[in-house]
Amino acid sequence: MLYLLYLNVMTYPRYTSLVNDLPSTVPFVGPETQERERKLLFEARLGANENMFGPSPKALSALKKYSNEQWMYGDPTSFELRCALAEKHKISTENIVVGEGIDGLLGYLVRLLISEGDDVVTSDGAYPTFNYHVTGFGGNLHKVPYLADCEDIVSLIKKAHSVDAKLIYFANPDNPMGTHVPGDKIVEALKELPLGCLFILDEAYSEFAPTASLPNLEITDKRVVRLRTFSKAYGMAGARVGYAMAEENLINSFEKIRNHFGMNRLAQKAALEALSDNKWLLEMVQKVENGRQRIYKIAASNNLKSITSSTNFVAIDCGKDGFFAKKVLTELISLGIFVRMPFVSPQDRCIRVSVGKKRDLDRFEEALPAALKRASK
Repeated sequence: MLYLLYLNVMTYPRYTSLVNDLPSTVPFVGPETQERERKLLFEARLGANENMFGPSPKALSALKKYSNEQWMYGDPTSFELRCALAEKHKISTENIVVGEGIDGLLGYLVRLLISEGDDVVTSDGAYPTFNYHVTGFGGNLHKVPYLADCEDIVSLIKKAHSVDAKLIYFANPDNPMGTHVPGDKIVEALKELPLGCLFILDEAYSEFAPTASLPNLEITDKRVVRLRTFSKAYGMAGARVGYAMAEENLINSFEKIRNHFGMNRLAQKAALEALSDNKWLLEMVQKVENGRQRIYKIAASNNLKSITSSTNFVAIDCGKDGFFAKKVLTELISLGIFVRMPFVSPQDRCIRVSVGKKRDLDRFEEALPAALKRASK
């Protein structure tokens, strides 16, 4: 009896003090959750920055060809894919680790470097999944405002000096605004990076951006880790394939903590084939550029301004404040159009619209005037 009473009194299971204090939250509410809540499917899925044109035919063929191998675990080293990536980037396989998308790799990076009380710097309103990982491991987030709708790399580095930060997160091009900082400006700014601070350069959208956005940095530079993904330009968001490139010792450190069987076997095969299809990739980048131009025109026809984008989405300035933009977003969702918006002022004056196929953008073009009208009431 006393033992049962003891069990009832105790909190069970015995969570860590950190987990007990964390809010129960997720970085994003997926469109599927919203569809279940509204009991209706979206007519246009334009909020998750997915590449709706889909993977390379070679990647799709690989998924079919190797589907009967799903009884086997994936190669825990992703050796073939790492070899192909090494050839593409003219670096060693020892400078590359493959992981479950950039989201998964960010989690590993934070686990490697951040303990309770460690300081981390990011932009206020930037990619929330990074913040989610930092909070989950007990880190202290210090946030720097955007500068003219761009991440302010100079101020990020200054903040890192003032708080002795172990990590800086910087996306180029940026999500949610779609802007980019020239690569030579990044190289120049890094001259002031504090000793012992690792600079995370998230380049998820790099294939859509001007070549000049890519900084010329040696892979042996111990201060920087670069992240890439197959989720955007390669159209494989559901496969969850990302990779990090960095100096060999940092890459080796991932082996201490990463999930060695986290990579799906078919996803590895499909990514390998997608990487070989440069013709398709160039066509995909052009399709996205055409889609951006279409979104610019839709916005202009409704007397709205667009933020020039280097990604597969466009941030549209709704012309007022965040409260009004939220109303526009809510009305679009009620009309069956899934979009998202930045979370922090003044960027929250915008809605963010992913490039879609013609049918999707047709529906957005049809719904936007009605959403604006309803939001203005």
